[in-house]
Amino acid sequence: MSTSVRFDRGHTDDLKSFLAASPSPYHAVANAAERLEKAGFRQVRETDAWDGSAGGRFVLRGGALIAWFVPEGAEPHTPFRIIGAHTDSPNLRVKPLPDTGSYGWRQIAVEIYGGTLLNTWLDRDLGLAGRITLRDGSHRLVNIDRPLLRVPQLAVHLDRSVNTDGLKLDRQRHMQPIWGLGEPEEGDLIRFVAEESGVAAADVTGWDLMPHAVEPPAYLGRDRELLAGPRMDNLLSVHAGTAALAAVVTGADGGSLPYIPVLAAFDHEENGSQSDTGADGPLLGTVLERSVLSRGGTIEDRARAFAGTVCLSSDTGHAVHPNYVDRHDPTHHPRANGGPILKVNVNMRYATDGSGRAVFAAACEKAGVPWQSFVSNNSMPCGTTIGPITAARHGIQTVDIGVAILSMHSARELCGADDPYLLANALTAFLEG
Repeated sequence: MSTSVRFDRGHTDDLKSFLAASPSPYHAVANAAERLEKAGFRQVRETDAWDGSAGGRFVLRGGALIAWFVPEGAEPHTPFRIIGAHTDSPNLRVKPLPDTGSYGWRQIAVEIYGGTLLNTWLDRDLGLAGRITLRDGSHRLVNIDRPLLRVPQLAVHLDRSVNTDGLKLDRQRHMQPIWGLGEPEEGDLIRFVAEESGVAAADVTGWDLMPHAVEPPAYLGRDRELLAGPRMDNLLSVHAGTAALAAVVTGADGGSLPYIPVLAAFDHEENGSQSDTGADGPLLGTVLERSVLSRGGTIEDRARAFAGTVCLSSDTGHAVHPNYVDRHDPTHHPRANGGPILKVNVNMRYATDGSGRAVFAAACEKAGVPWQSFVSNNSMPCGTTIGPITAARHGIQTVDIGVAILSMHSARELCGADDPYLLANALTAFLEG
């Protein structure tokens, strides 16, 4: 399928900046909110009363963001067009009692978050990011973006079979980063983080901290046609969804859209979405219902609006791997820079059906964007996304899509450098209706 889209590396350049500035879900939603504010959106608090006037609004809760735009003259029963994504990525997370170590090494105790490829975290220079909670209940973002931690691999001389029998990592014993020499001292890490953040250590009563690789995103290849970077699963979709929503509402027809465009960026997808900021929680449904009611709607209007709503659940998928072609379906080989993928699984690990395919195809055709199909090899278990959760919890039509990448769940993933722009164009066309 040919494309009429003129490639714009400016979008991918901005994605590089977004990835580098978003080492945690909390940073990701803060950066997305900043972009939306520049497009005229304003933050509303869940504890305040909402009005139903036209304009863009967003809610922030932890590592989740829900943003929506009410066009002029929107009826209470006007359907929504939703882009769904998630802000979290598999990584390491700091434990409640982080200060540990032995034999003259100071270390940080971490848990494994999600289905990360453990070996990709070895021998990388790691910073530390996330948020701290202060005694008054407020939060402070933390981003120590310099080499601070390292998970050292065992030398080949002490593991002679590593290249023949494979690397075997114990999640508890082998993944604790080092960050200095000496004996561990209780409270040392949080004192250091507090000092870096400009607050008193005694005021820090909670934290959600995670190491991140400090190597910046970069173009790769002779012709710079690939992009390597962290957290593409799934900040690539969060960035594209934010760009699409901002483009739609600032366009010439932004005030007369036939739908209410929505961006729903959830946390905790990588561990099942069951949290107050995850797709399996009530956040999205509550926000949409309040939007209906604030415009004078009733439960009947809510039902009508939801019945006409469509969600594109955008998450990364698997590009065909040249070294492991046998792991892919024989007739479905998504390629880098081939455009976004439609993800299908008849057992509803993905929510796509035939009518959903038609919605996605129409959006891509309108945008002049090529697209591809992804389905798993029958002999391999299929992953899942927020798509089926969103469809089942809210009873709305949902379609699973994304960008094809290599090295999913690695500390550093790889995609075609043009695909993020193609995805953003398709999402923009979808929101326009």
